[in-house]
Amino acid sequence: MSGPAYENTEFLEGDEARPVRILAEYLEPLERFRRAGIHDTIVFFGSARVQPGSPLGRYYEDARELARRMTLWSKSLPSHAHRYVVCTGGGGGIMEAANRGAADAAGKSVGLNIGLPHEQRPNPYITRGLSFEFHYFFMRKLWFAHLARALIAFPGGFGTLDEILEVLALAQTQKLARRIPVLLYGSAYWKEIINFDALLRHGVIDAQDLRLFEFVDDVDSAAHSLQTGLQRELSTASPDFAHSRNPRSGSA
Repeated sequence: MSGPAYENTEFLEGDEARPVRILAEYLEPLERFRRAGIHDTIVFFGSARVQPGSPLGRYYEDARELARRMTLWSKSLPSHAHRYVVCTGGGGGIMEAANRGAADAAGKSVGLNIGLPHEQRPNPYITRGLSFEFHYFFMRKLWFAHLARALIAFPGGFGTLDEILEVLALAQTQKLARRIPVLLYGSAYWKEIINFDALLRHGVIDAQDLRLFEFVDDVDSAAHSLQTGLQRELSTASPDFAHSRNPRSGSA
């Protein structure tokens, strides 16, 4: 085939070009976020299967209301950038609720979608131009952590567990250059599916690791905790992307 390599679709979709595709899933979102003036987010995790009227349906409404309140709060902040923008996995359920809540407040929101065979289609409430689709799970999770200033996890399944535990592991091992407040919404749910006390009792975590997150059970408590946790950053003139910490030098 004649012509430049970047126009060779067969090559770009083959195994040899996998590093190029991975790099594209970093550089293309980076450019879009910079153009949109988005430097930091509040990440909402939770199941795509939680719908209004379902057994866990109240969490849909709570996620929507919390996202609405946090968006109104973020819009009130004096900043040249869009601060603390709601970010989700871009699908249905809790993700849809959070994007919808941001839209209720006439604010921007981000959807970091993932291409899956049978579920996960972008919900209609994501801000135009801020809906992304990733092929690689690890690149999607990089962007969750890269922009996050705070994180709140509503009830969810394997995907939610994977996402929240990865962030907690990064915090535990001090691989994040800044502290990210982590809220687990719905204490009864989380304490049933993860026995944190057993992890401590068996000696596989330390007591201080239990301070890496907190439980909340209502929108008022969650909004207060998020805003309190983010207060120290409000004087930051030029917010920047998160960096991982170099354990040898202490630098990012």
